[in-house]
Amino acid sequence: MRTKTLWLGILISATALTAAACGGSSASPTSPSSGGSTGGSTDPATTITISSSGVVSPKTLTVPAGTRVTFVNNDSRAHDMESNPHPEHTDCPEINQVGFLQAGQSKQTGNLNTRRTCGYHDHNRDSDTNLQGSIVIQ
Repeated sequence: MRTKTLWLGILISATALTAAACGGSSASPTSPSSGGSTGGSTDPATTITISSSGVVSPKTLTVPAGTRVTFVNNDSRAHDMESNPHPEHTDCPEINQVGFLQAGQSKQTGNLNTRRTCGYHDHNRDSDTNLQGSIVIQ
């Protein structure tokens, strides 16, 4: 009976360790902020910021293939960042993973693997050039 209890304890401990190891973050090493994050540091080389005045910066961001780009919303209003063209959002579906950003929130694109230029915009303010830009994937 004592051996059975010992093995049961080992099994429970091993299961707990495995579960803890599998519950880690899905963030890639190139962008420390995970999707849905509301804080933490971001890599300026892979970050697009919406300013408090509702302007994206930089307007054009160049990244290597495989990169995930973080969108940070520093505006007091929400934004719905999507790929061009409006309203289909089909050019770069990886950008559509950003989607709806509450004030103060940040989210990442999917991995941008295909070398191309991806335009993006705020779906709800699609004609506002302050909220339009592009990501060049090299």
